[in-house]
Amino acid sequence: MADPVTFARKLQQEQTLPERRFWALIRAWRDAGGLHWRRQAPIGPYVADFVCKSRKLVVEIDGDTHYSDAGIAHDAQRTAYLAGRGYRVLRFTNADVMQRGEGVFAILMEVLGKPDKES
Repeated sequence: MADPVTFARKLQQEQTLPERRFWALIRAWRDAGGLHWRRQAPIGPYVADFVCKSRKLVVEIDGDTHYSDAGIAHDAQRTAYLAGRGYRVLRFTNADVMQRGEGVFAILMEVLGKPDKES
């Protein structure tokens, strides 16, 4: 694998439909809430799908490869690394984002508060 920055840039250019949908879901917090989010952001040796550094929150949008034994083990290692640096990690499946966006939004409201108030 390429270095994390090069890999992140490649992922930014090849964003999946669920990732684009999630980006739209967090628009309210980016606009009204003033929270800065980054897509495909390198954190140490890993690339987080989405990160809000001010809230120490990483959101991963997981496709099918994350549910193999190797994928589960890799995700556990990645989550431990991020947690060790103070990040909370939320994981949603592609289906969660595409078919249950309201539920994803509700979970984000529990974590971040209403998007219209200052963060």
